Amino acid sequence: MKSNMPIIAALVLTAGLAACNNKPSMKHAVQGKVEREEIAVVGKLAGRIQEIKVSEGATVRKGDTLAILDIPELQAKKAQASGAVKSAEAQYQMTRTGATANQLRQLNAKKAALTEQYEFAKKSLERLKQMVADSLIPLQQYDEVYAKYQGANAQLIAVNAEIADVQHGVRLEQQQMALGQQDRALGALEEVQVAASERYIIAPQDMTVSTITLKVGELALPGYTLFKGALQQTTYFRFTIPESKLSRYKKGQEVTIKLGFDDKTFTGTIRNIKQVGAYANIATAYPDYEMQDMLYEVIVTPADMAAARDLISKTTVILQ
Repeated sequence: MKSNMPIIAALVLTAGLAACNNKPSMKHAVQGKVEREEIAVVGKLAGRIQEIKVSEGATVRKGDTLAILDIPELQAKKAQASGAVKSAEAQYQMTRTGATANQLRQLNAKKAALTEQYEFAKKSLERLKQMVADSLIPLQQYDEVYAKYQGANAQLIAVNAEIADVQHGVRLEQQQMALGQQDRALGALEEVQVAASERYIIAPQDMTVSTITLKVGELALPGYTLFKGALQQTTYFRFTIPESKLSRYKKGQEVTIKLGFDDKTFTGTIRNIKQVGAYANIATAYPDYEMQDMLYEVIVTPADMAAARDLISKTTVILQ
């Protein structure tokens, strides 16, 4: 037993030295993360989740249906808007066509009667003119017939104007008012139809569904995030470096990126360098910097976006 002790001690010492040798290399390595831009999909109307069409991790295309909401109030609003449209259309049509055929028939009959009265009064007046001139009748009698003639003429003019009105419709202002009511009702119906389409939660872009926040039967409020998706064509690498090492990196510089979990490498270009606003945004697992150093974020865009699209977000990468 004692004879094995030197061997065990040597193995422990070797492992310790290896660990010590590896730790500094990891500590001083410029590590970063695989990142992607994310998009939030929200609902515009309140409703319960009726059906979810996708699962987390699924890749969807722009225009695909992600979920369907149950909004029972829409059916009632649609019925109200449809009724308002029918009423407004009938009102506008009535202002254009004027009186019905029956009403027009009555007015024509009235005109015929008044025409007869007018013609009779006119003939009577013509006969009395000569008799008054020859002093065969008193002037009073002539005046009475003349008054009846004038009354018959006024009534005939009035009925002709009434017939013209109903034949050409009502006043233009009333027609425009009725047309405005019709357009307003049609707008309300269109609004309901647009709202009905909002039952379907649609993918705004090609993306991979990363998070589904609600389940079937739960209430989705307006503006609440229902889905979060990662945009595959926006993969980039994010590193955090101190100000003391900033001179090593320039915007537009080509660099090599190695994956932390295997030996695969990528080439990329430094797209942007900017100051880190908060400690929580640091991407390097083992930051090596002095306390007085400002921290900067280096954003690298992969040269082959198609090869980088399958990388898992938040995995570790090393800037070589």
